[in-house]
Amino acid sequence: MSAAAAMLVALAVDAAIGWPRAFFARIRHPVVWIGALITALEQRLNREGASARRRRLGGIATLLLVTAAAAGPALLVEALLPAGLAGVLLVGLFAWPLVAARALDAHVAAVARPLAAGDLAAARAAVAMIVGRDPEALDAAGIARAAIESLAENASDGVVAPLFWGALLGLPGIAAYKAVNTLDSMIGHRSERFAAFGWASARFDDLVNLAPARLTGLLLALAAGRPRAGLAAMLRDAPRHRSPNAGWPEAAMADALGVRLSGPRRYGARIAEEPYVNAGARDPGAADIGAGLRLYRRALVLLAAPVALLVAWWGM
Repeated sequence: MSAAAAMLVALAVDAAIGWPRAFFARIRHPVVWIGALITALEQRLNREGASARRRRLGGIATLLLVTAAAAGPALLVEALLPAGLAGVLLVGLFAWPLVAARALDAHVAAVARPLAAGDLAAARAAVAMIVGRDPEALDAAGIARAAIESLAENASDGVVAPLFWGALLGLPGIAAYKAVNTLDSMIGHRSERFAAFGWASARFDDLVNLAPARLTGLLLALAAGRPRAGLAAMLRDAPRHRSPNAGWPEAAMADALGVRLSGPRRYGARIAEEPYVNAGARDPGAADIGAGLRLYRRALVLLAAPVALLVAWWGM
């Protein structure tokens, strides 16, 4: 229960101040440190011309080394912290940088503002910060769709999942999760370079996000006041999604807003013919991004409030 209380502290601090620019300028961000380690290992272990088997083994080694490098120091730090309220507060402060609630809100809101003003160039530039597809190919509806999809998916990956694993396993749990998720973001692609090397990271990321993604979808459906309709939408559309996990919060978000998400998308010269989520609905617009952000904030309150009550009842 103390781990859950510490995650509430982390969420509260992040929601209040995010990760200040002064901190970023001085010490960067823990995810940047993890990314630097991944890059160094990838350059050493993912040699061009190596066999697929050798690359896959190198990818497994990278997954183990990076996860251990994140979880090991966190385990040591947690062991050295005092017990009781002081320990809870300190664990929460150490976990704070690994929760991205405020940053996600800010990045998605940065898309909505220029899109509402009709400035598609600025909206494309803003959405390029949070999605991997080619923004130049996106019209207004495509920009809105990309922003809302990113909001739904990252509500799980960037907020609910780290808090989930932190509540279960403490500071090592949230650190290990963030390492795995960063690995997936950087090397878990189906490109020629990463298909074998990133295989283990992509599969493990799928595994650790199974429960959080479904929890996020449920929270969004509850926040919308449509639990039965949201659950039906998730059961209908999530299994057809390209991801085993992202479809759950996306389907709940699409149902709540009454819009269609996903669908065909361009990555460079390649067009991925994906099915729509909530296919019979209308295309989203700038106003729907704002509605999605309000829904996201309510979902976070629904996540935090019962945990806070349980912690208070338990007495930590």
